[in-house]
Amino acid sequence: MRISAKSDYAIRAMAELAVAGEREAVKAEQISVAQDIPLNFLLGILRELRNAHLVRSQRGREGGYVLSRPAADIALADVIRAVDGPLANVRDLSLTDLSYPGAAESLREVWMAVRGSLREVLENVTVADLASGRLPKHVKSLAARHQAERV
Repeated sequence: MRISAKSDYAIRAMAELAVAGEREAVKAEQISVAQDIPLNFLLGILRELRNAHLVRSQRGREGGYVLSRPAADIALADVIRAVDGPLANVRDLSLTDLSYPGAAESLREVWMAVRGSLREVLENVTVADLASGRLPKHVKSLAARHQAERV
C-alpha cells in the first residue's frame, strides 16, 4: 500500500483546519506554510475536499476554509477516498470480481485482508484524533509494535 502525497497533504490540511475550529476560516496560504505543502497543489486538494463536502470555503477578507462537519465525524478514510478513491484496489477491479488460478487462488483473500486492515485503522481514526494527538489505543499499539520490529 502506498499513501500518495495527495492523501498525506489532504490529511495534514484537514488537521490544520481541525485545530482552527469549526468557526474560524483558515486561508490556504496559512495551511501551505504550516504544513510545508506547495500552494498550487494544496488548492487542488482543497477543491477536491470541497467537492466531497468535507470542507467549505468562505469568501471575503476573513475567508478561507473550514471543516464542513465536526472533525470527530471525519475519518481519515473519508479524506483519502475524497482525493485518491478507494483505500485499496487491485488493478482497478472490485475484489469480488477477482479470481486467481492454481497456486495463487488464495490471493483474493489476502487482498481482502489488506483492505480490511486499512479500513480498521483509517475508518477509526478521525481528523479530531489526529489534530489532538489522541489516537485510538489499537492504533497506538499497532504503531508501537511496528516500531519495536524495526529496532
